[in-house]
Amino acid sequence: MPSSVRASQASYVVLPEHVIDKPTVLSFLIERFKQVGSDVWRARILDGKVHWQDGSLIELDTPFKPRARVYYYREVQAETKVPFDEAILYQDDQVLLAFKPHFLALHPSGNFVNECLVNRLRIKTGIETMVPAHRLDRATAGIVMMILQPETRTQYHDLFKNHQIVKEYQALARLSPEILAQTQTQTQTQTHSQGQAQELELPIHWTVKNRMVKGEPSFTMKVVEGEPNTHSQITLIAVKGEFGLFELSPITGKTHQLRVHMQSLGMPILNDRCYPELQPKSADDYSKPLKLVAKRLKFIDPITQIALDIECEGFDSFPL
Repeated sequence: MPSSVRASQASYVVLPEHVIDKPTVLSFLIERFKQVGSDVWRARILDGKVHWQDGSLIELDTPFKPRARVYYYREVQAETKVPFDEAILYQDDQVLLAFKPHFLALHPSGNFVNECLVNRLRIKTGIETMVPAHRLDRATAGIVMMILQPETRTQYHDLFKNHQIVKEYQALARLSPEILAQTQTQTQTQTHSQGQAQELELPIHWTVKNRMVKGEPSFTMKVVEGEPNTHSQITLIAVKGEFGLFELSPITGKTHQLRVHMQSLGMPILNDRCYPELQPKSADDYSKPLKLVAKRLKFIDPITQIALDIECEGFDSFPL
């Protein structure tokens, strides 16, 4: 197998209980992870890179064991160092709230095995049991909650499931022609009548509800007809030229929800490479991050009962 970068942390998969057509662990892995390739899985097993939970190695002919955990190490041919730093904003015995920079993956995925927030924080803190409580796109910066104790994971996941946590984002976008027209009309009218230009009356608020499903390719989302399964509150709070500063509050938590909802308003977020049109795959341009940041998490800790309200820097200075 060509030289590659190996993940420092093992991943695992639980073998399903009701699979009867996969006699060996290898046959299951080949079918479950088709994108990896059968030759790669054979090479990993022969190199001793696949094992059971107790560390004993899995061989090419090791029988399938329902409900058992199979551990393996993800590998990629190359991994680029993301030149931005994470930061710990709050930590106690139960949770850690961290700032994730743009371009840094939350956990191992795609071409990233070690360059991810989870791995960086595990190395920094020495806490191997740390897992994220929710998702945040690689393209999006902002606050992420990490759960530190395995036995309390359900309670923290329930904060998000039961809408018991406040999540606030900020975004920058080019204003729609309709809002620009209002701005220009108002400015012209007020300049004529008062001798000076004034800003458009703000804030402007939208409630966005629609039905989102996987698009093509499957990592994108699209709006379709049907019962809404997404809900966001979006507010324009400041204007500079043809650009606007928005506050966004996702009530539901679908993948790419805020990005799709901003697009549906005719104001896709600046530097979005997926919406309104998917851009060709290319190396990251660190000078053009997606102008979306998860700025605030506010909740009552279900274990400690401490009221936490943590914020990071947003776009208040309106950089473009």
